[in-house]
Amino acid sequence: MPPLTAPVLAAGSLARSPQPVLTAGGLLLRPWASTDADALMAAFTDPAIQRWHARTVETRPEAQAMIARYNREWRAEAGAHWAITGSSGTGSSGTGSSGTGAALLGRVALRTIDLEEGIAEIAYWVAPAARGQGAATRAAAALSRWALGDLGLHRIELEHAVANTASCQVAARAGFAYEGTRRSAALHADGWHDMHLHARVQGDA
Repeated sequence: MPPLTAPVLAAGSLARSPQPVLTAGGLLLRPWASTDADALMAAFTDPAIQRWHARTVETRPEAQAMIARYNREWRAEAGAHWAITGSSGTGSSGTGSSGTGAALLGRVALRTIDLEEGIAEIAYWVAPAARGQGAATRAAAALSRWALGDLGLHRIELEHAVANTASCQVAARAGFAYEGTRRSAALHADGWHDMHLHARVQGDA
């Protein structure tokens, strides 16, 4: 049956171009590199990251495999993952230098992407040493501006466990409106969690 609507974004909208480097108020969002493996392992020793992301990364091969998957997903147009590092650049969003030598502060990602529907889901974490400085908020806001603007997605969703109040604050500060609660929607190591759903759409302030 022929569809009555055209795809929001055509196939190739990601894969035909290199993954961009974005800047966000003193932060650099860059593609992951194999040299990030040790820093990724260290981040996943943090109990909060383990709790809310429901996994560990215990060996360098595991970390390298995760980074390889992040980079494959860009080429497959299934997801897009950025390492958050410090930057001496200026501006709130845009392109910049690779910054691969800077310390890893966290991750921000379009965890899932549906180009045809124009919808993605954003996710993030920040290493303990970088918390309380607005890094997650700035990174999520910059990525969503790029995704809704330059890329042309229509809607970005953000979900977090209701008990994760810090993530709820990040969502609100990054411009993601609260839309409701999905009951018993995600399984964590301590059981099923209700999840808050937030979203940004094209045209939001």
